[in-house]
Amino acid sequence: MGIFDALNTSVSGLQAQSFALQNISGNIANSSTTGYKGTNTSFEDLVPMSTTPDQQAAGGVRAHAQATITTQGTISATGVGTNMAISGAGFFNVQKPMGIVDNVPVFNGVTNYTRRGDFQLNANGNLVNGAGYYLLGVTVDPKTGNPIGNVPQVLQFQNNFIPAQATTKITYAANLPTKPSTVASSTAVTGSLTALGGLNPADFTPGFNPQIIGTPATPYTDATVTGSGVNNKASVPAPITTATLLSGAPNTDSITSNFSIADTITVNGKTISFHNGGGDTGSAVAGTLSIDLTAPTATLGNLLGAIDLITGTASPSTITTGAITLHTGTTSNLTVTGSNAAAMAALGFTPTITATRGGGGTVGAGVVIGSDQTTFANQSISGGAVTAYDATGTPVNLQLRWAKVDSAALGVPHTDTWNLFYQSNSNATGPQTAWINAGTNFIFGPNGSLISPSGSTIVLNNVQVNNQPLGNLTFNYGAGGLTQYASVGGTTTINQIQQDGYSAGQLQSVAVNNSGLVVGTFSNGQNLNLAAVSLSHFNGPNFLKPLDGGAYAATDQSGVAIAGATGSIGGSAVEGSNTDIADEFTKLIITQQAYSANTKVITTAQTMVQDLLNVLR
Repeated sequence: MGIFDALNTSVSGLQAQSFALQNISGNIANSSTTGYKGTNTSFEDLVPMSTTPDQQAAGGVRAHAQATITTQGTISATGVGTNMAISGAGFFNVQKPMGIVDNVPVFNGVTNYTRRGDFQLNANGNLVNGAGYYLLGVTVDPKTGNPIGNVPQVLQFQNNFIPAQATTKITYAANLPTKPSTVASSTAVTGSLTALGGLNPADFTPGFNPQIIGTPATPYTDATVTGSGVNNKASVPAPITTATLLSGAPNTDSITSNFSIADTITVNGKTISFHNGGGDTGSAVAGTLSIDLTAPTATLGNLLGAIDLITGTASPSTITTGAITLHTGTTSNLTVTGSNAAAMAALGFTPTITATRGGGGTVGAGVVIGSDQTTFANQSISGGAVTAYDATGTPVNLQLRWAKVDSAALGVPHTDTWNLFYQSNSNATGPQTAWINAGTNFIFGPNGSLISPSGSTIVLNNVQVNNQPLGNLTFNYGAGGLTQYASVGGTTTINQIQQDGYSAGQLQSVAVNNSGLVVGTFSNGQNLNLAAVSLSHFNGPNFLKPLDGGAYAATDQSGVAIAGATGSIGGSAVEGSNTDIADEFTKLIITQQAYSANTKVITTAQTMVQDLLNVLR
């Protein structure tokens, strides 16, 4: 090593610092470039060969570029819906066309990778960033949201059209008032269901009670009616005559007056008659029973047994100290009419006996007819409305109303029970069906929570509104979606009412959400997922080969692209350059000083050589 070696070393230093200056210049020049990743410079010393360490001399230097691809740039909001930025690790999959043929880009199938997310929609419906790279992704089914395939393709959204989707589900949540404020409640009799905001079946056309068919509000219970005690007549000696009908021991089952063959007893519309001789004929259940007055079985006990067969009660009628107790059973109310007032009085009753079974509630046709619409509107409250769609995408105005059909304020066994109705014909008149009961009793407990039905959905079967068929609709009120809490206004508070149908529509615009999904806005007002933006990552991302426009190509040192990434996509934003101007200026000063120092070495070596040459003079 000598003076000339020192000159060579200084020259390598100048070259290395020039290389560093070039990287600094590039970083500063791209300080505003979207997604740009700066290049640092690392220096490597070159040591000349020496046989012994104590003779080792300093060598030259060589500069290397050091990528900062993994260093995050600042993310800034842009307000452009198709812009996107990656927070964390990962790269957008992109391709650059080889050329344009008939205004259509032609690709070679080679995928590159970039962090530059300033994508915008071009005339062909492709998402292209500012450097001309086309975004890749996986399309999804707009109806189901499921991916179509798993191989990323160049995305294109041009004239996308979605067909109509019929409504299949209504999502509903509301609070029903404990005391509905209805028009009829203000004039109703105090203490009645109507006064409590409920619906009175007696106010509707006979045979068209709007409550649910065959489903009592609560289980029916047996009720009784008891006559007065009577003076019983002892039996008479044989032979038995008509005067001995219903005779027996005193104070048991005999009466003071007798029935004759002209008398009848009608029980719930079925007749029991009397005749002389030949034994009993017919059937009590069928209403054709005729009792033989001359038979030994013509006793009060057998007559009561016949009545019990007609009512269907499980509790037989009884006699206590001459007082008869009749049972209604649970099948129907009890009505008994006797043609012989004196004979009925001998039984302890008036000519007509009535008794009403307990519990239950009134069952009916489950519909509101046209002529009853005003009454129904006065005794129910609005449940809101939703625009549903049939299979062709035709909008259908589905109106809902709630009617309280029982109230716990009436005492045991009454409960707070509601029925839901939907309008089937807005132009109904006379006996035409205007509103249909959904067919479910919604029963609320004392704390206002729904206790029945136990699920979270019911099905409205074969819904048709103004001759537009909607088919079966799932009415989903969810867990806790229906409540009954006190309301000052006495009206329904609707928290949610949505449906899943829509008419056909054409794509109007696209945007990227924070889940990395490209969302299309259509002319029918729907926002549907169209594609999922694909990301990739590498085991050695800093060894990717830089390309023009902020893109990279895979190398042997970076490894192949791996689908997916830990980073997340943010919409309407871009990642800026990761260049720090202050840091670059600092490096610039250091590089300048190092370059100047190397020139000083060269100047000094030149002076030393000149001094050596002067020795020869």
